[in-house]
Amino acid sequence: MSRKSHTPEDEQYFLVRSLAARFSNGRSLPSHTHAWGQLIYAASGVTSVQTEHGSWVAPPRWAVWAPAGVTHAMRFSGSTSLETLYLRPDRWDALPSRSGVITVSPLLRALIQRAVEIGMLDEREPTHVAMAELIVHELHTHPAPGLDLPLPKGAVLRRVADHVAETPADRSSHTELAARFGIGRRSLERGFEVETGLSLGRWRRQARLLYALRLLGAGGAVKQVALEAGFQSPSAFVAAFRATLGTTPARYFA
Repeated sequence: MSRKSHTPEDEQYFLVRSLAARFSNGRSLPSHTHAWGQLIYAASGVTSVQTEHGSWVAPPRWAVWAPAGVTHAMRFSGSTSLETLYLRPDRWDALPSRSGVITVSPLLRALIQRAVEIGMLDEREPTHVAMAELIVHELHTHPAPGLDLPLPKGAVLRRVADHVAETPADRSSHTELAARFGIGRRSLERGFEVETGLSLGRWRRQARLLYALRLLGAGGAVKQVALEAGFQSPSAFVAAFRATLGTTPARYFA
């Protein structure tokens, strides 16, 4: 279905804008921001979104929400079919105020796909208004697993976080990790707890699982992914994956 053409005079009536694009494995978009809130959804592939406050990874059953004005960068694993919506921020008070992962229900997926087909949802069209209201409602309806990776603010802790996130296979003890970055072990552990809300051990586990999701999205085999992501064994990885997502990696990405 072809999109309806619009004039500059129509801009004031738009409730939702949409964009569809394809990205190859490893492609990325540098840090940028939007005046409208962005719902970032990939029907295939895995999308990673990073802000100054944390990072999120979204396989096809999840989407990432980036509020208006939040600077974020994106990276794509596997052949990614991106379908993204931009929501007018001054229309709804109920839009989420913080970035996060949203579970994409069958209804929300259908709404995203239909909005992309239409192009712009126009408040002069009653059907468009109803679709937009449903989309906003769905943003709050389905909780997603707590797999965000909040980032510490302190310079030393941030360097530790960057190292752990980029090299999850490094299984150094907390004492060894602290010595490498010139900080006491207790200060390191307490700092992560205070600044991220997660213990250092849990933060490292979540970093490994998010890293593994990106590798799986790029087509990696479970055994190799488990080793590269720093899990002790493939069975330990599958158990962590199942505990978080309720199924095995093979079934999830089938």
